Amino acid sequence: MHIEIWADVVCPWAYIGKRRLERALAAADGGVPTEVVWYPYRLDPTAPAPGVPLDAVLRDPEVDTALRSCAPALTPAENRARVSRIAADEGLGPRWGAAWHASSHDAHRLIALARAHGGAPLQDAVVEEVLHAHFVAARDISRPDVLADAAEAAGFAGAADLLAAGGGHAEVRERLLTGAAMGVATSPTIVVGGRALAGAQPPEVILAFLRDAVRDPRPRPPREVERLRHAEALLDRRDPLGALVLLGPLLAEHGGDRGVRTLAARAYYASAQLGRAEAALRGLVADFPDDSYARLLLGRTLERRGDRDAAAPHLAAAATMTPAYARP
Repeated sequence: MHIEIWADVVCPWAYIGKRRLERALAAADGGVPTEVVWYPYRLDPTAPAPGVPLDAVLRDPEVDTALRSCAPALTPAENRARVSRIAADEGLGPRWGAAWHASSHDAHRLIALARAHGGAPLQDAVVEEVLHAHFVAARDISRPDVLADAAEAAGFAGAADLLAAGGGHAEVRERLLTGAAMGVATSPTIVVGGRALAGAQPPEVILAFLRDAVRDPRPRPPREVERLRHAEALLDRRDPLGALVLLGPLLAEHGGDRGVRTLAARAYYASAQLGRAEAALRGLVADFPDDSYARLLLGRTLERRGDRDAAAPHLAAAATMTPAYARP
């Protein structure tokens, strides 16, 4: 069973959820090989590196207002105390609580690199050390020396050099886009076989979720199809540049596929890369003259480029083939 955890390592519920998942797996019947993989989610992409003391940040009225949305019935201080009690119940501590408002981007890079170099077991060990550094040791996990210490404690030799060389940037960026395309909106979110469980649920809830996933698995589409769907989802979410990032490997390997070409043309158009959109659409119209949508988008692209005379025959042809494309 392949278990994905989409989480931000500066989220206390990620650490609590990790412990609860471990308890759920310990209570499972066994007999099913299990791999747990961590993927990135960012609660605050604007968090600084190096970090700043969290106490000062929490005194900001705007932050106080934002934190109230996490637990409307509690003040932020009451909610932090509640989370601390829950963490203590899960065996996290005795000291608990982050001391820094810090970017988690490089920590996610380290976690991605750990899996690439040592598989899921090394990745899990690195995640544990990073979470411990942030929540128990109260260290700034945006700092290279702190991440190097976490990697060393986990047995990940050479991690500091890999981070210094920029390793993991592309992996983290792509995974963040994939999570957004999937609709991941909570840290942590557990995903198994196309099913998702949001939040650090109690172990018995996680166990029931895992058993349902094993009992009724949902077939996963081929990776290329899944990537195409994720790119389309990002385009629908008005992130055409993100869609193009996910389309990159497909354009390199399946650049002749009509669906890939069409989606890339749409993304070029939506991101105002009109020269690239025109080139892609002219190729589609040449190869598929009866593609009314390609003609429609080519006509609109040419209009946006100020060439109404060249746009007119394509728009007319699109309206003839598909009357719904005709302008009122």
